[in-house]
Amino acid sequence: MKLFITGIGTDVGKTIASAIITEALEADYWKPIQAGDLDTSDSHKIKAYLSNEKTIIHPNSYALKTPASPNLAAAIDGITIDLKNIKEPNPDSYREDNHLVIEGAGGIFVPINDNETIIDLIQPDYKVIVVSRHYLGSINHTLLTIEALQNRKIAIAGILFNGKENQSSESIILKKTGLNCLGRIEEEPYFDKNVIREFADLFREKLLQLQ
Repeated sequence: MKLFITGIGTDVGKTIASAIITEALEADYWKPIQAGDLDTSDSHKIKAYLSNEKTIIHPNSYALKTPASPNLAAAIDGITIDLKNIKEPNPDSYREDNHLVIEGAGGIFVPINDNETIIDLIQPDYKVIVVSRHYLGSINHTLLTIEALQNRKIAIAGILFNGKENQSSESIILKKTGLNCLGRIEEEPYFDKNVIREFADLFREKLLQLQ
């Protein structure tokens, strides 16, 4: 099973969600494009959050120096991101019987070059998990994200809510989309291996049902 983790925008909790899902499934992890924070990248964070010893963290296809949208970060680095160079890890390198968690960058329409966006990284055999976090405008952003994925006939495994509960927003989103709610990542003072493992235990059964 290959799960692509996207969000309704930036800083909604994709990396924490990815860590929990990776830990729950003892999956491998891959972030195709990393822009900025190369010494403390999302791959570094995932590694620090995990307790299991099975996960392999695969290198980024593009590791860009500037914390900006991938197209701008690449331009500053003097390169152009080419989808042909973004190659999923070979099954031989991550155990064919294992799961793979792929983390996007920002939302699905974040540009990676002049013509393509993050949504173009999503392959036909991926299932997408949408991470939504409540803020003013988040209903709109969530519904737009889901409609865009559905318009491209991309399989959506479900929605994962992150942060403080908002029953009104969440009920509207779930009613209008008809999607499965995979759970909620509650507000925590901090996240470490123990907290990630606790959430992984909570979500494991639902995640395994996605196969």
